[in-house]
Amino acid sequence: MNFKSFGWVAALLAAIWVVEAVNLLTGNAVNGWLGLRPRSLGGLDGIVFMPLLHGSVAHAAANTAPLAVLGALLVITARSVALMASLLIVILGGLGVWVFGSSAIHVGASGLIFGWFGFLVARGLVERRLVPLLVAVGVAVVYGTMIWSVLPGQPGVSWESHFFGALAGIAAARALRGAA
Repeated sequence: MNFKSFGWVAALLAAIWVVEAVNLLTGNAVNGWLGLRPRSLGGLDGIVFMPLLHGSVAHAAANTAPLAVLGALLVITARSVALMASLLIVILGGLGVWVFGSSAIHVGASGLIFGWFGFLVARGLVERRLVPLLVAVGVAVVYGTMIWSVLPGQPGVSWESHFFGALAGIAAARALRGAA
């Protein structure tokens, strides 16, 4: 395993912070331009851009560590399917939010975080091999409490992104079973 394997995860994190800087300079205008707006044709591009956009520096910071940790685990344990799993999570999770989400503008990488969580846990169960199973247990122990935020309840938080991201991660683990 070399550091090049982590390049796209590092690029994602760098892009999040560049976009956050631009957002700060424009008074969060980028979120309005590129955020996911459910059931709006103009909001479809938000499916792709939502993971790069955040509501504040604190929001971007809160997503940085889980993205780095879960992204690294994904690359280390499922390198051959990590990028495809991520694309499936972004597209399927984003489509779920676009179809079923509340009328707010949805931004943030938490859908991807929940997707990676769902993928890593589900992969351990569907692959039934030692390393993916140990990773699944470790991820469930360390990040398991975040599962409560897939339910509505916290104002201003897109629980829909969490929910559909996790479902997309589980679907990706099933679709890519045996490929890693």
